[in-house]
Amino acid sequence: MSIIAAGTTTTTALTQTGNTDGTIQLQVNGTTPSVTLNSLGAIGVGSSPSYGTSGQVLASTGSTSAPAWTSSPTFTTVSDQYGNVRSVPPVGTKTSSYTLTTADVGRYVQLGASGAIVIPDATFSEGNVVSIFNNTASTATITCTITTAYIAGTYTDKATMTLAAAGVATILFISGTVCVVSGNVS
Repeated sequence: MSIIAAGTTTTTALTQTGNTDGTIQLQVNGTTPSVTLNSLGAIGVGSSPSYGTSGQVLASTGSTSAPAWTSSPTFTTVSDQYGNVRSVPPVGTKTSSYTLTTADVGRYVQLGASGAIVIPDATFSEGNVVSIFNNTASTATITCTITTAYIAGTYTDKATMTLAAAGVATILFISGTVCVVSGNVS
């Protein structure tokens, strides 16, 4: 088999050899393997990769090293000013009409009895997101003073929306004057 790199006229010989340990080695121009693939599907880089019981590459002693993997990696908490970024921090429970602010971006607002939301105009930026949770047994009103507000999947500007009881809505701002609301809204 020959491989020709785009824009060149160089031909490189790529050969495949099988080993008794169940690995397949791909050799470039007869050199000791550049890439090794074991029977479990793990790819090793370098001359002597070692494999874990699930086929993951654990280490490589060749000139090019593979990343060290374990079968049970440990993840650390990544935080910002609101806490763990893998969770959505709350703004708090609102029991009257509440106008969203830029401090609400990336957070969720919980509505209690008599709670309502106002989406203001010319406040948010493209890509800002705010979520709303109606923690009541009745519907809640979302008033859209923003220039253009769509319900996801429609192309009709809405002045008000109704958030279902125990409903969730996510507001994605396309610009300071346009937003799309998805979730349990009508």
